[in-house]
Amino acid sequence: MTPLNRRQFSHSLAALGLSSSSSTLAGMGVGEPELLKLSRNGWMPNNDHLPVLIYRDAFVVTGMDPASIFETAFTRNGWPPQWRDGVYDFHHYHSTAHEVLGFAAGHARLILGGENGHELTVKAGDVVVLPTGTGHCNLGSSSDFLVVGAYPPSQNWDICRTAPTHPDIERMHHLPFPNSDPVTGASGALTKHWRSNG
Repeated sequence: MTPLNRRQFSHSLAALGLSSSSSTLAGMGVGEPELLKLSRNGWMPNNDHLPVLIYRDAFVVTGMDPASIFETAFTRNGWPPQWRDGVYDFHHYHSTAHEVLGFAAGHARLILGGENGHELTVKAGDVVVLPTGTGHCNLGSSSDFLVVGAYPPSQNWDICRTAPTHPDIERMHHLPFPNSDPVTGASGALTKHWRSNG
């Protein structure tokens, strides 16, 4: 018997009246994320200790409310969602929180790491985990682009558009690690890659 790929599996469930967006199926079978290390770039601090995690096709996006697929998974994995929106079209970073962006609809070209940084195309179903200090900016997106933003418990995001002060750097360096990966849970890639680099 030939194994089903992710899309075939989703179609099979749909034929049975089921959905791969259920909380028990969301994020299952996700492969290892791409890792991106970013060092300081001009005024953008980035985070040279913790890599950005880029999950491609982390979720099969279906239904009338695709953002809820991400919200359910992030909540289950200990990253409470805080908003639905897009990504700002100016370079910025967060000094008070790690951030996960779940792309629920559309597509966009982002740049990570500040001016002349790393360009990245994202689409519905992808997820990007940004450690504190990581610069990000929207270079252009489709009209239906929709993002779910979530953060570890007790971490509230700020918006920084200038070089960090010494207290900012200290705060980012000592910001607690999340206890789980927002996509794959407590035994996921984040806990492995961040703890080994922190």
